[in-house]
Amino acid sequence: MNEIATIRPGQDSSQEEDSLPHNIEAEQQLLGAILTNNEVYDRIAAIISAEHFFEPLHARIFEVAAARIQKNALASPVTLKAFLEEDERLKELGGPAYLVRIAGAAISAYAARDYAQMIRDHAVRRELIGLGRDIADRAGRVEVDSEPADQIVEAEQRLYKLGEQGHAARGFQSFLKAVTDAVNVAAAAYQRDGGLAGIATALEDLDRKLGGLHPSDLLIVAGRPSMGKTSLATNIAFNIARAHRHGPRPDGTEGTINGGVVGFFSLEMSAEQLAARILSEASEVPSEQIRRGDMTEAEFRRFVEAAKELESCPLYIDDTPALPISQLAARARRLKRTHGLDVLFVDYLQLLRANTRSDSRVNEVSEITQGLKAIAKELDIPVVALSQLSRQVENREDKRPQLSDLRESGSIEQDADVVMFVFREEYYREREKPGDHDLEAMAKWQEVMAQVHGKAEVIIGKQRHGPIGSVELSFEGRFTRFGNLAKAWQQGADEGF
Repeated sequence: MNEIATIRPGQDSSQEEDSLPHNIEAEQQLLGAILTNNEVYDRIAAIISAEHFFEPLHARIFEVAAARIQKNALASPVTLKAFLEEDERLKELGGPAYLVRIAGAAISAYAARDYAQMIRDHAVRRELIGLGRDIADRAGRVEVDSEPADQIVEAEQRLYKLGEQGHAARGFQSFLKAVTDAVNVAAAAYQRDGGLAGIATALEDLDRKLGGLHPSDLLIVAGRPSMGKTSLATNIAFNIARAHRHGPRPDGTEGTINGGVVGFFSLEMSAEQLAARILSEASEVPSEQIRRGDMTEAEFRRFVEAAKELESCPLYIDDTPALPISQLAARARRLKRTHGLDVLFVDYLQLLRANTRSDSRVNEVSEITQGLKAIAKELDIPVVALSQLSRQVENREDKRPQLSDLRESGSIEQDADVVMFVFREEYYREREKPGDHDLEAMAKWQEVMAQVHGKAEVIIGKQRHGPIGSVELSFEGRFTRFGNLAKAWQQGADEGF
């Protein structure tokens, strides 16, 4: 067998480039295997591409071979000769005879994936080195339009993108595997508290309707001011964090087995105000009393005990105002990398900033909703974003919101997997109180108030993977707490819609 010529890749390149991680022999062996048996290409196509080869000639050989194989044409030293014989680098190595030599020294096809993975790993290492040098170079240049904070966000995005490139494309999978995965999800739901495939909110009727919060879903919780959007979000976030359990999963890996690690972006309220709301719910001490410090000894004891209990809850709050969607994504990635992240809340969508300024607010909101959906898919977590509703709700006799009431509704409705509206009829009825002199009207008003008091409605206006409809919840305004509504007729059976 003819020996392959010993080559130094890119001899016209600098010594510094030659010292970068690479394995020329692995590249030669893999290319030889492909030229000997074109079926090898199908096994490694999802792992590497031409850009992963260190030697530029090898990259060109791979590119031409891949193009021919994809057209169902033969890729061999003979067929590739016509495309590469004028290549200056190939001439340096002996011309088309070099293709024959690497084909003659080819490895077994069974080892092709290992060599392909090795070549890819070296390419990732080189890219990491280049990224580090680029970060250092940019940090050393003081420029008006390049703030350090922006450089950090960009570096994080590039690092995360590089990390995600290590996952080979899934491609087609057999129906048997798809069925097995579906059975595993159902089995996990059967074993999990509440029997849900997604993360339980602890609001039973809502969980029945949604099946929990599902990974990669964007859920919108919308409502007019004072309806309780933030309260509902904090209640669900607290319930999920409090139920968090970490341990071995059925597949043998370590991770979250119940509840979840929660990230909460509070763009409207400070972290302290948000924590006070959660403490009010947990301790059953009205939030206004907490703010004033007007508590009895028993209430203060409950407050302190609740605070101690919540110390270990994996609930992380970021109250940076007017956050750009790119920075929100970078911070979410960082939280997942450092502490884990199972569900993300954003309060609220309209307070986020788009990365690019536009004259059209609709375009900006579209970029934001697409960014939130991208985060949900990229991190494989549910993202719950709160949204304001337009004032047109107030002009209707029936104040129940609908999809068209969403501000900049087109993009929000399109990108969301679930859209829910929070509606409290009690809020509107309170403002219809008649004068004391009209006894008949007062009696009717009191009767209506008795029916709607302490009740809230979550209207599911859109659900990509399930039914729409309404869910009734209890609402205790003093503690800003939503809960399960006990119905005398329900007796544990699910409500039919």
